[in-house]
Amino acid sequence: MNTATDSAGRHRWLTDEEQRVWRAYLHATYLLEDHLDRQLQRDAGMPHIYYGLLVGLAEAPRRRLRMTELAMKAKITRSRLSHAIARLEKNGWVRREDCPSDKRGQFAVLTDEGAEVLRRTAPGHVAAVRQALFERLTPEQQKTLGEIMEMWGRRAAAPTAGGGPGAD
Repeated sequence: MNTATDSAGRHRWLTDEEQRVWRAYLHATYLLEDHLDRQLQRDAGMPHIYYGLLVGLAEAPRRRLRMTELAMKAKITRSRLSHAIARLEKNGWVRREDCPSDKRGQFAVLTDEGAEVLRRTAPGHVAAVRQALFERLTPEQQKTLGEIMEMWGRRAAAPTAGGGPGAD
């Protein structure tokens, strides 16, 4: 529900069309996330969020990131990240290293075994993404979706006076 107010201070609810689009977006994103989670659980025994953490580390210089930076990049709390890293450590896919310049800081480091898990898992994950999303869209729809998501992402990431995503 949109609780923005109009110039008279009244709540501006979503129109019927806005409500339809919003609910379609939520439904589709839930289904896509569930599909990708199931594929990754089946193929690698991990949820989608863990896969994203491994990818983030694989793309980082020297396959390592400060824990706070990884949490911000993944858009999860430090507590949730700590739990996830503990599970990934147990699997041997990640290790923690103390930060030499900050005694309270730690790095998450992708191990060789973790990199191998990504190498084996990535083709199936790409196939799942392609099947669930891209094969269902025309090239023109893919382009439009990309443009919309890029625009929304830029606005949502921009600092706002109201503190909410995309507030202008």
